[in-house]
Amino acid sequence: MKHTKNWATDIRARFLTPWSALPDHNSLTLGPELVLFDLDGTLIDSVPDLAAAIDYMLRQLGRDEAGVERVATWVGNGADKLVRRALAEGDEWLAQRLDSQEVAAARQHFDQAYLEHLHHATGVYDGVEALLQELQSGLSRHLALVTNKPRMFTEPLLVSLGWQDLFDQVVCGDDLDEKKPSPKPLLHICQQLGIEPAQTLMIGDSRNDVMAARLAGIPIVAVSYGYNHGEDIVHSEPDWVVQSLPELFEE
Repeated sequence: MKHTKNWATDIRARFLTPWSALPDHNSLTLGPELVLFDLDGTLIDSVPDLAAAIDYMLRQLGRDEAGVERVATWVGNGADKLVRRALAEGDEWLAQRLDSQEVAAARQHFDQAYLEHLHHATGVYDGVEALLQELQSGLSRHLALVTNKPRMFTEPLLVSLGWQDLFDQVVCGDDLDEKKPSPKPLLHICQQLGIEPAQTLMIGDSRNDVMAARLAGIPIVAVSYGYNHGEDIVHSEPDWVVQSLPELFEE
C-alpha cells in the first residue's frame, strides 16, 4: 500500500481492530465506525455497460460510436455529464454549453439502453467481496454507498449484485441538490447515522471522491484501478492509494 502523504494513524489499525474492542471511542486513532464507498470504478467495473448504452444512444442519433476506452474517461460525474461528454466527443467546454433539450432527447435513448443492460457486462472488482465480508464481520459498524449514479440505475444494479441490503445508507447522484465533489452527500450520511466525519473512512477512485472527502474532513483511500477521467489518482493526493481493496486488511 502506497502512502501519498503522512497521516496520524496507520490505515491497518482502522480495519484490524473491531470498533467494539477499542478502548477510547473519542480518539482519532480509532478504526472507522463508518465506511463510505463510491460505486463505479471502486466496487464495480460498469464501463462496459455504460459504453454499450452510450454507443446505442449515438447510433440512434446517427453518430459514430465512442467505444469503451473513451467512455471510461467520461464517467464519474453522473449520467447527465456522461451524455453531454459523449455528445461533445469529450470536449468539456462544448459539453457544458449543449442545449438542454438536445441533452434530454439523448438521455432518453441512453436511459432506455442502460436500464435494459446495466448488468450484462458489469462486474465486481477482485477483492471487493472479501473486503465487504471483513467489514461486515464487525470491523466497522456501518457501511454506506455514495454515488453520482442516478437512483433509477443504482437500485436495480444493487439488486442484480445481491447488495440491496448491504448498505445502511445509499445516497445517489439525484437524491440531494449537490453531488460529489461536494461534501454534502458524505456529510448527509454522517448526520443520518450520527457519526462524526473523523470516525469515517471514504473509499473511492476519482478526484471527485478525494475532493468530497477532503471538504468533509474524512480520510480517503483511493484505488489505483479506477477511472478518474484517465488521470493517475496519485495526483489528487488521497491519504492512501491501494492496488486492491484486500490490502486494507491483509497482513
